[in-house]
Amino acid sequence: MSTGFAINQYPDVDQVYKDLRSLISQPIRSIRKAEMDKIISEYYDKKCARSKKMIAEASEYIPGGVQHNLAFNHPFPLVFTKASGAHLFDLDGNKYIDFLQAGGPTVLGSNPPVVRKKVLELLNSSGPVTGLFHEYELKLAEKIVQLVPSVEMFRMLGSGTEACMASIRVARLATKKKNIVKMGGAYHGWSDQLAYGLRLPGTRHFEANGVPKSVFKYTQEFYPNDLNALESVLKRNRWRGGTAAVLMEPIGPESGTRPLDKNFNAGVRELCDRFGALLIFDEVVTAFRVGLSGAQGYYGVTPDLTVFGKVVAGGYPSAGGLGGKKEYMKYVSAGIQTGMKKALIGGTMAANPLSSAAGYYTLCEMEKTKACEKAGKAGDRLTLGLQKLIKKYNLPFVAFNQGSICHLETVGTMLLEINFSKFWTIKKTIAEAHKRKHAMEEMGAAYMAEGLVTLAGSRLYTSAADTDAIIDDALKRFDRVFQKVEGVI
Repeated sequence: MSTGFAINQYPDVDQVYKDLRSLISQPIRSIRKAEMDKIISEYYDKKCARSKKMIAEASEYIPGGVQHNLAFNHPFPLVFTKASGAHLFDLDGNKYIDFLQAGGPTVLGSNPPVVRKKVLELLNSSGPVTGLFHEYELKLAEKIVQLVPSVEMFRMLGSGTEACMASIRVARLATKKKNIVKMGGAYHGWSDQLAYGLRLPGTRHFEANGVPKSVFKYTQEFYPNDLNALESVLKRNRWRGGTAAVLMEPIGPESGTRPLDKNFNAGVRELCDRFGALLIFDEVVTAFRVGLSGAQGYYGVTPDLTVFGKVVAGGYPSAGGLGGKKEYMKYVSAGIQTGMKKALIGGTMAANPLSSAAGYYTLCEMEKTKACEKAGKAGDRLTLGLQKLIKKYNLPFVAFNQGSICHLETVGTMLLEINFSKFWTIKKTIAEAHKRKHAMEEMGAAYMAEGLVTLAGSRLYTSAADTDAIIDDALKRFDRVFQKVEGVI
């Protein structure tokens, strides 16, 4: 029976956390040193020589050698030249199964022909951008309003970061309150005020290099799955300017790396209503991946504002936007209308014809082909296979998924705990996180050498292009990697 959603069985959240706590309580199990040395010398140095040379040259002109955080790979980034469906191809001609999927937006798979055809037609007519209105802006906005029940109006922006910035400005204008409360450990872009509580809940400003601490005067965080902690922050804020909004990913921070209890969102909704705060869902990853009505449709919880990204441009640039009720969206009206205060937002390339057309036809094709459900079934097959491999080799690793968002935790870097009541432990915890991050990078390098592209070696996005045969092939490759882990005989 068709549900329209990618999630067929919700993860047992209590068991996932139990398994994750067990993982981080044990010594790190990564690739054996001899095997890692062999992978670097035989695969990266020999079979990726052209990539290595180009990245070395790029490092002379580009800080770090790459322009995107996701592009980094140990021991050096690879140069990719072709993307098609479930596969990627690098400069040296090596072929990979793509579980990065550009960080999540390409639910149909990379570079789908039906969308590419429409984009080429657009380029041959109006070109990519005019700075003026194009009909595809309307078509895309209408489609998103049709698909997402909480969205009555939609404004396209250049990125998820911009959309998050816009959302908190709207919340402050609408409520006339000051504070923004976010779920700890979540990434909501890299704007100053939201660079707080990143990766690990409780880190506060520790990762916000280059941002003055005073910027966070009206920003707080709360721990995932802890409604009491959220309520305490909301109570305190009543005497400190009130809470304008609670901002969160509905499946949990970092695309559900810390999964949420299924009823948690409903509890947050009730608290927001009680304290007069807007509820903002960051659905940059989950909108149109968990389902065409977003994660909010799956959970049956209605936010006041929804942050969009990635897929609203179908994998093309300018992938961001803000949607919500008309009473709130009036604060992001474009143009020179007067008579009310409006949020300061902009974006020369936002809602360009190319990206609007790509987003519109991507959503139409996803709806037509039931892409979310197909990608979710691939995620289920992949996760079940990984769980069997973990058991086969008696490894402490943890695999779970929320539909097509799959997690393979081998070191649990992002599951460590920061306790500010024991200040002396913070540096120790952060040092442990860096140690585990390196082990995770080595796992990612081993996956890549087996033709598996992942996000940081711990997250995998499946797409509708992932057939059973492709998933089964991928599992054979994971099997070969697991054989090289310390302690496996």
